[in-house]
Amino acid sequence: MGDFADNALIKKLNEFGLKHEVYSHVACTTADELVANVPLGSDKETHTKNLFFKDKKHGMFLVTHATSTTFNTKQLGALLKLEGKVNMRLADATLLDKHMKAKPGHVGPLCIVNDESKEVKLILDKALMDYEVIHSHPAQNDASVKLAPSVLQEFMTKAGVEPVIVDFTAAPPAPAGGAPQQKGEKKQGGGKQQSKQNKKSAKKGDTLLALQWKKAENFPMWYSDVIVLSEMISYYDISGCYILRPWSYKIWDLIQKWFNDQLLELEVENCYFPLFVSQDRLEKEKDHVEGFAPEVAWVTKSGESELAQQIAIRPTSETIMYPAFSDWIKSHRDLPLKLNQWSNVVRWEFKDPTPFLRSREFLWQEGHTAHATYEDADKMVMQALDLYKQVYQDLLCVPVVPGYKTEDEKFAGGHMTTTVEAYIAGSGRAIQGATSHNLGQNFGKMFDIKFQDEKGETQIAWQTSWGLTTRTIGVMVMVHGDDKGLVMPPKVAPLQAVIVPIISKKLTVEIADPYCTSILKDLKKLGIRVKYDDRTMYNPGWKYNHWEQKGVPIRIEVGPMDIQKKQARIVIRHNGEKMDMPVEGLGSAIETKLEEIQKTMFEKALKARDEHIVQVTEWKDFVPNLELNNLVLTPWCGGEHKDWEEWVKKTSREESLKARGEELEDERTATSVAAKTLCIPFDQPELPEGTKCIASGLPATCWCLWGRSY
Repeated sequence: MGDFADNALIKKLNEFGLKHEVYSHVACTTADELVANVPLGSDKETHTKNLFFKDKKHGMFLVTHATSTTFNTKQLGALLKLEGKVNMRLADATLLDKHMKAKPGHVGPLCIVNDESKEVKLILDKALMDYEVIHSHPAQNDASVKLAPSVLQEFMTKAGVEPVIVDFTAAPPAPAGGAPQQKGEKKQGGGKQQSKQNKKSAKKGDTLLALQWKKAENFPMWYSDVIVLSEMISYYDISGCYILRPWSYKIWDLIQKWFNDQLLELEVENCYFPLFVSQDRLEKEKDHVEGFAPEVAWVTKSGESELAQQIAIRPTSETIMYPAFSDWIKSHRDLPLKLNQWSNVVRWEFKDPTPFLRSREFLWQEGHTAHATYEDADKMVMQALDLYKQVYQDLLCVPVVPGYKTEDEKFAGGHMTTTVEAYIAGSGRAIQGATSHNLGQNFGKMFDIKFQDEKGETQIAWQTSWGLTTRTIGVMVMVHGDDKGLVMPPKVAPLQAVIVPIISKKLTVEIADPYCTSILKDLKKLGIRVKYDDRTMYNPGWKYNHWEQKGVPIRIEVGPMDIQKKQARIVIRHNGEKMDMPVEGLGSAIETKLEEIQKTMFEKALKARDEHIVQVTEWKDFVPNLELNNLVLTPWCGGEHKDWEEWVKKTSREESLKARGEELEDERTATSVAAKTLCIPFDQPELPEGTKCIASGLPATCWCLWGRSY
């Protein structure tokens, strides 16, 4: 609840002492989006739809009704017993902001208290009073408040508002289009075609199998749809925090298992350090703490008592681990020290959160090492980065560009940062996949990490740190998912195959069960992660949709003819390919097919990425290529030129907004139209002598990769 402490409507609920619960969810502008993306606990709960009307003669009305209610706006005047001519029109955003202090798509019935002039009449749907719980926006569309109907009415009484409760079922039936939409909302069509679409949608929605959004039409909402309906996450009541359900955590588990095996080869040992860090320790390295200061979460109380000194929750662990390094390292014989920990981290982001990509708490591994020489540390940096490249390319089938970060983008307090950068074709944006840092001797000096070398002379240790997060999962979803749901690379798929019997009069459970169980045992012997879906409450079609949405790479169908022919129908998730395979040797055939799928998925993603990397040598071509969803490789005067890097960000933002007919950009946005440096790629194209930097006009020293980024 503390996360909503600045919300005026929540403050008012607290002031009135009314029982309520507020929770965060994906931003939803329409009631349809709420229904699709924020499922409720039972049919005794409802979201609300809120419409703000203006009538020249009769004034303004805020109408709040259950999402299941439909009514004809033309009959509203009669229901309200308004005399004379009634001409209800949806009010514009300016009027909405003036009276409700909310934007379109952010309104709920509680907003009525913001109408200081008392000009707006609140109309409540009588059907709302029959529900046990009402969910509505508290003037922000990424959160909802849960109230009992009686509490909502008590709120209005204490606020001095007299709502009119209307039975909308008393009105004539609404036309097929239903209630009108707020200005700015996209119309969905009407007539018989719309009626058919609604019917189709409702049928699928009953099983929660239908994605409401297309990847190419609304990428952010598609992404939210996929990760919720595929049972990867659930939303939590603190903004920016999410529940990782077993389907997504298994992916992280598989990455973790693979990574631990690689760490053993590099003689890196796992350990665990505390979650908390004292203020003195955190602030010991000036550049480091300045880089993280806006995101640090602090513990200030124990019960009702104020702590003598506030304690930070780790944003990263350098300042937690390195005092121990100082205690443990005394001689060159103590080096190298190579540690890794799997842990959670809290960074109190103020930009718009996105599950997996940008959250206030996330899971990661962080490696921390100390070495006797710079060369040894640098080797460790590159070894760690190569592991990250393998995670993305070999496990997740996501191609990455490895390279150096510029001075402006490097890790706070570090000497040098390397990175792997991925590309999301659906949004035309890059995303930082993972980073590996050469910390130099900076932290060694701060934390007194010294050792006696072989000559007996005192030296400062050279250090590295490197981290990979659950962002990997979100990148995988965005790169491979389609309009049916997830598409999982076999190596990280929680299930690599699912067996679905086609039960009918011709094929009973008694006949299908031993046949399918035999296939199951054959595949399990080879280490294939497989499930036999023998649930009888769902038909085969429902199961097909369910497992397609969860991205299982291979579906094995067993029908009566398959048993007769001693075969099985194989369906490939990523491309829809179908084939019949004999049961004899099926396990080995599936094993081969999984390897083929892994290879094909990477090649497809690589082709999509490479088609969107372009070389540009003149500024006039820079922003137009960003608008084409491209990453731009340009000649650059060097990573140390922070001033020209900032110029590119500023100028590309201004030119992009102008091209779009927009003036300003929300400072909270995590998806700016501005370009930023992604990396200076290790793999450098030839740079002809005399080539000028695209921004400064100075002699170019390298090629730099730019793009819009998450």
